[in-house]
Amino acid sequence: MMSVVLGLLVRSGQFVKCATGADLLPRLFAHSIYEVEPKLGACLEIAVWKGGRTDLEQALYGGADCVTAIGGDETLTEVRRHLPANVRFLGYGHRVSFGYIAHEVLSGYGAKKIAAKAAADVAAWNQLGCLSPHLFYVERGGAVSPELFAEMLTDELARLETAEPRGEISPDEAGAIASRRALYEVRAAASNDTRQWQSRGSTAWTVVYEADTGFQLSCLNRFIYVKPVTQLAETLRAIEPMRGKVSTVGLAATGLRAEQLAIELARWGVTRICPIGQMQTPPLTWRHDGRPGLGDLVTWTDWEQ
Repeated sequence: MMSVVLGLLVRSGQFVKCATGADLLPRLFAHSIYEVEPKLGACLEIAVWKGGRTDLEQALYGGADCVTAIGGDETLTEVRRHLPANVRFLGYGHRVSFGYIAHEVLSGYGAKKIAAKAAADVAAWNQLGCLSPHLFYVERGGAVSPELFAEMLTDELARLETAEPRGEISPDEAGAIASRRALYEVRAAASNDTRQWQSRGSTAWTVVYEADTGFQLSCLNRFIYVKPVTQLAETLRAIEPMRGKVSTVGLAATGLRAEQLAIELARWGVTRICPIGQMQTPPLTWRHDGRPGLGDLVTWTDWEQ
């Protein structure tokens, strides 16, 4: 949706090809624009078809000045391969996100507020976006331990399931959660370094506390990891295999410590750092993957005198 909004801001006509089953919100947005301002709304066309229709896609590519694609890395490679040389390509591939919680903010009441915000980030879009956290790294040394924070997170996810239920998921998605839960049940029985909390009678939410700091991809749909660390340097070593693939870090820290952590994360390569609780709500001025949202859509002319 952000790409569509940016296209409208530069007064560009847009043909938007949605993934199957993902066109409801774009269509509602386009119809709303048309009701308010028909001329602007007429600049938007929303369509859905199964990927691989080169006859349709080549016709669109031939008439475009710029093609924006959001999807897996293989999809982006395939789109780029079919583009004419003169068409600008903006590709946004697979990215992951996580949260980092400094020990200074882990007082009793403060930790509960952060747990509520972290749960909101997990529940938003059911973790199905690049901005969704796969895990939270929690520093040791606070009034609330990382393990206790994980327990607080379970309470907040359970509360959210009542207020904002996850909804139905596919059998394959449910099977992935059940399989992952079974693995961690065995690990928890064998070691105190692992604990697991889960919704009863459903796959609605799962929290895994694990002492191993390695970056672990979630199976999504409100399945979240909590891992203890001593300092950010330990986290950066653990996530080194994900360098170049991290989109957003949700940060819970204050004052000078927050600034220091943000600088370290930026130097490592993170392109967006925001407060926990805002991971899924980037501002309109957000530089997607570190690139200027509007600037990439405009052809600039320099007049030197």
